[in-house]
Amino acid sequence: MSKSRRQFLKKSSLLLLGAAAGCSSKPHAPAEPPPGAPPAFGTAPEVGPAVSVSTFVEAEKLVQIELTKAERNLAAQSWRANLAALYERRTGPRKVSLDPAMAPYSLWNPVLPGEKPGPEHDRFVLGKTDPGPLPAKDEDIAFAPVAQLSRWIETRKLTSERLTQIYLERIAKFDSKLRCVITVMSEPALAQAKTADQEIAAGKYRGPLHGIPWGAKDLLDTAGIPTTYGAEPYRNRVPAADAAVVKRLHEAGAVLIAKLSMGALAQNDIWFGGQTMNPWLVEEGSSGSSAGPGAATAAGLVGFAIGSETGGSIIGPSMRCGIAGLRPTYGRVPRTGAMTLCWSLDKLGPMARSVMDTILVLRAISGPDAGDLSSVPSKIDFDSGSSVKGLRVGYFPAWMKELPATDVDRAALEAIQKAGMVPAEVTLPNWPYGSLDLILFAEAAAAFEELTLSHGVDQLKAQVSDAWPNLFRQARFLSAVDMVQADRLRRKVAMEMARVFSQVDLLLVPSLRDEMLTISNNTGHPSLTLRAGFVEVSTARSDWAPDPAKPLPVFSPARRVPHGITLIGRLFEEGTIVRAGLALERIFGVAGERPPGF
Repeated sequence: MSKSRRQFLKKSSLLLLGAAAGCSSKPHAPAEPPPGAPPAFGTAPEVGPAVSVSTFVEAEKLVQIELTKAERNLAAQSWRANLAALYERRTGPRKVSLDPAMAPYSLWNPVLPGEKPGPEHDRFVLGKTDPGPLPAKDEDIAFAPVAQLSRWIETRKLTSERLTQIYLERIAKFDSKLRCVITVMSEPALAQAKTADQEIAAGKYRGPLHGIPWGAKDLLDTAGIPTTYGAEPYRNRVPAADAAVVKRLHEAGAVLIAKLSMGALAQNDIWFGGQTMNPWLVEEGSSGSSAGPGAATAAGLVGFAIGSETGGSIIGPSMRCGIAGLRPTYGRVPRTGAMTLCWSLDKLGPMARSVMDTILVLRAISGPDAGDLSSVPSKIDFDSGSSVKGLRVGYFPAWMKELPATDVDRAALEAIQKAGMVPAEVTLPNWPYGSLDLILFAEAAAAFEELTLSHGVDQLKAQVSDAWPNLFRQARFLSAVDMVQADRLRRKVAMEMARVFSQVDLLLVPSLRDEMLTISNNTGHPSLTLRAGFVEVSTARSDWAPDPAKPLPVFSPARRVPHGITLIGRLFEEGTIVRAGLALERIFGVAGERPPGF
């Protein structure tokens, strides 16, 4: 710091201390600096509302620090000259609006220096399997996995148009019970299906997604078709262009049949049309925020769906609705044209009725896009016939003995050994991983700043303490210093995960273990959730904090519902967790069971 600046700040501080001690009741104008003096903090005109010592006394409670009396006096006297002007971008007079597509300059890179960023070679080998005869019943066709549907379409035993019509009829029949569809796209879907049939008949087969009807979580932009984010303020939002993932699935020949429900602004399972319900237990929500993709896929209303995850939004509904959900490595799938909740955490991924289907879809949507600064080139190394014997599967012994783990989770450890994989105990430090949620809350509040400050969030159906409107408002008072420290903790946690993955090839974890949901989403590791068995529940489950005024339904006798386990993989090694998932899926033998009544 220059001498002139030191002298100025020293002089200013003494004047401010004198004022704080009662020597003067008038603020002192900054002294005129001599020619050639560099700019100094605290020399700008005072702006903003008056701030008192009591303001700091109360604010200290929010950020859990404690200043001395002298420190509070100095801070209060200098706030309007030192820091209030930092809010000019938002408060004016020189306001600068930030387009929703404008990402922060800082980027999260999940690959640590010196780490290998995934497979070195692309390899995608699918065994040619006989899909068997085409079922006589439409419902049996509807519940078939994509891998089977695609073979029937490729061999022209089934047309895309017929399959699309089957799903449209099922949506009309069952959506009133599930509330999982926001927009049905009957006419464009049937037109796409006819085109697919014509191309296939002409020998122009595009691959395993050609002619397969799918549903998009309603945060993926679709040109000329509403994309609502499940939120009241956006009900009439109609984008001009398709999201990158939508474009890629169009290019793969897939047929977009519906925009599926999501918890408003990607939280839980309540949207402006109500609550999306679980096909296996229609008295409870489907979980979220990929609520519609989970319910629609489980109920056989689409061939597959695209969901998104920031902190559990693919894993949660996949677990509860009994489907397979693949959350890709952060950066593998571009988010161009998708609603932003959290720039450094959001991921888009497939949700399907079988493990194989997830990798078929992932292959079609992977790769960088110029519109997403975090998207990167990546390879997939997958051979469906490759053995999983010898793969080391890490698990946390204590977690397997505690809720939310069940006997199904513990049985999965035995299945690992039966498949020829090797279970290995691993550990992580006992750190406050929940502190990382500061990143989520701060980024989400920034993404929806305008909606919050304009009171647009007041229109959302959910207005409880743990819903976005309250959290967005509270996040305004998070400390910027703690945001930086949380980011540093994030890197420290990433280093611990790198250590764990130097010992094992993948991890087996209880799907809803809070620490791992937070850790793996922040570090960007891929996950695969798949149905592993069934459990009985005597009370409906909810993503929301308990509300004594609205008790959840109770069941007697208890109800039988699916239960899933989750595999976590190394960065960009989705092929490994899918191979392991396929082996376990065969051993579990429960993927084909359907929700009663659908």
